Amino acid sequence: MKRVQARRIEVSMKKIITISRQYGSGGREIGAKLAAKLGIPFYDNELITRAAKESGYAEAAFHNAETKATNSLLYSIAMGMGAYGNQEIGFSHLSLDDRIYLAQSDVIRKVAEEGPCVIVGRCADHILKEMTNVVHIFVYADMEFRKDRAIQIDHLDPNKAEDEILKVDKRRTNYYNYHSGEKWGRATNYHLSINSGFVGIDNAVECILAFINCTEK
Repeated sequence: MKRVQARRIEVSMKKIITISRQYGSGGREIGAKLAAKLGIPFYDNELITRAAKESGYAEAAFHNAETKATNSLLYSIAMGMGAYGNQEIGFSHLSLDDRIYLAQSDVIRKVAEEGPCVIVGRCADHILKEMTNVVHIFVYADMEFRKDRAIQIDHLDPNKAEDEILKVDKRRTNYYNYHSGEKWGRATNYHLSINSGFVGIDNAVECILAFINCTEK
């Protein structure tokens, strides 16, 4: 039994894992436990700290870029209608938030090039979509499961928990859709979607490990 487990972890370490998640689904906890089991780096807010240090922008600017994504139309206008996708415009004409996204994207590519790791959020699945040694995971759950976690872990007001969950998911949706041109949460954007409320947090980790090992065979 120990021999099988050791081989499983050794094989899995060849992969970079990105985790997108609904708020309250436990995606961050799953990512952290997955990285710990594999003995590889885990990146979430650490990406912001590194991107801020390398780019010279304040960490608050990175947080604000995602926080302001509350309305897809207004967000697109505020972000310059995707100017960084137009090579004729040049980076000097980009909005601050576009530059923030590019700085963060650069760091995500760097940590992926450094070796196997687990990256949570930040459009990492889209940014690394051309890499072949990456597995993209989406974690979701039913509202009751998410509300319970948000109330217990994030100490949200029980009367406002659902509204806050929907608000955060909307921000993530708009941020992702704007930068990727694709739809956040769509199954075809990921290799595996897993219902953490159905299988549980620890079992979700084991399911992902088993899935990754299957891709190595």
